[in-house]
Formats: sequence, C-alpha cells, structure tokens
Amino acid sequence: MDYREIITYCHANNITLGQYALQSEVKRGDSTAEKIKTRFAEMLDVMKQSTSSAANKPLISVSKISGGNAYKYHQYQQNGDSLLGELAANAVTKALSTAETNAAMGKIVACPTAGSSGIVPAAILACGEYFNLKQDQLIDALMAASLIGKLIAESATISGAEGGCQAETGAAAAMAAAAVCQLRAGSPEVCFYAAAIAIKNSLGLVCDPVGGYVEIPCVKRNAAGVTNALIAADMALAGIISYIPFDETVTAMSNIGKMLPSALKETSGGGLAATKTAAALSGKIFN
Repeated sequence: MDYREIITYCHANNITLGQYALQSEVKRGDSTAEKIKTRFAEMLDVMKQSTSSAANKPLISVSKISGGNAYKYHQYQQNGDSLLGELAANAVTKALSTAETNAAMGKIVACPTAGSSGIVPAAILACGEYFNLKQDQLIDALMAASLIGKLIAESATISGAEGGCQAETGAAAAMAAAAVCQLRAGSPEVCFYAAAIAIKNSLGLVCDPVGGYVEIPCVKRNAAGVTNALIAADMALAGIISYIPFDETVTAMSNIGKMLPSALKETSGGGLAATKTAAALSGKIFN
C-alpha cells in the first residue's frame, strides 16, 4: 500500500501507524495480534539490555579496535557535562551501548540491521524514560518503526552493501524519527515527514567499515543517527514539513546508492577504510 493510502486508512479508522502495522501483520495470517505483541515485547527487552550493557561497564569488541566509549559518554552524561539535553544525551549513550554490544558479539535486535542497531532502541527507550511512557506505547512505536523500515526495504534497500550507510543508519533514523513522533502523539503525516527529513539528512552517506568490521566508524554513526532521528522528529512535530514526499525521498536514496562506487559500499575499499590509520588497524587485526 502507498504511504498516502496508509495515512488515509489511519485517519479513517482512528489508528496509529503502529496499530496499522499490527493489523497488517494479522491480516497476513501468520500470527495473532497477541503473539505479535509478545514478540515485540521480547525484542524490546533485548533492546533494553543492549542499550545499557556497554554503558554501565566498558565493553571491548572482539577485534579490540573499538569499545569503552559508551561507558565514557555515560559518565560524561551523568556528570552533567553534555552539550545536549537530558533526552538526547541519554539517547546517544544508548545508541553507543547497543552498537558496542553488537561489536562485542552480544545480543542485539537488528533494527533494521546489526550495523544500525542502536538507533531505533535508543530513540524509543530514551523517550520512554524521559516522558515516563508505558510499555504498550513503546511497543506501538516500535511497530510504527517496523512499518517505515518495511516500506524502505520494499522500495529501496536497507543494506549497506547495496546502498551505502545511508541505507542502514539513514533507514534506521527514519524508523526512529517516525516512532518518536508517534510517541509524542504526532499524526501519521507528521511521522512520515519526520522519516523523510531523517533520510534527507543521511543522503550520500557511504559505508566504509575499517577492516570490514562493523565498528569504525559504525559505532559513532549510531550516535549520529539517533540525534538525526530526534532532530527530524522535533522539526516535524514543530510543524515543519518535508517538501519532498517520503516515497520520493526513499527513491532518491535508492538512486544515490546505485550511483555510489563499490568501494564505498561495505567493501572497505574507500572512504575511512582506505586511510593509513585504517590500514594499520586492519593489519593489527588480521595479524
């Protein structure tokens, strides 16, 4: 269904994007609403663990080229030194923690991918804590995020190897932005505006992991991705629209991904992965 038709349907039936996503899954006939909600609750529990595991104590990756930054930032945040507000700083901590948990082979939810796994949970859970929201609201927001991710995957890609990091952290930021808008009682239109803005802010972002590991610069891009999501959501909630529609924005992202050379799409052949320092780090890993 076209996103405009989804908006119309949501208004006609007085439901959220998350509720629409749930109804759509039930209609497929694979599961019941109760089972789907239970599955999302389980994912949320994993997200809660991953957003704190590397924040409460230093966690070093298997390759040993990254780790410990979530803990550092959490201490910095708790000391009140962050330039960001309480909500955004907490979201950055959570995004870093999840990304470092992934790099350390911990349990995460690939949302939509492992490399961008910190963005959606950080946005949803940070808002949940800040606004003292209920579990059902968080699950509904996560379902809204899944709908945005599904639409992007169907029309373009969520793969860094195919579309660059714009397709991973960009898609995740769009999912998170829509989820945050829903948590703040934004209309379906506002949710799609936020998703479009988040994608626009990510267009052209290359995928250049050092040594082929989802660590440098991927971990820090999760932090950037969640702040992108919060900014996009904030603008949309303020009444700022995306003049380029959601579907056209996704198509633009897809086209840009096709234009990117293979060296900038997860092959580690260009970008930061091709620097002298990256070469030294790669040699250290493989030796």
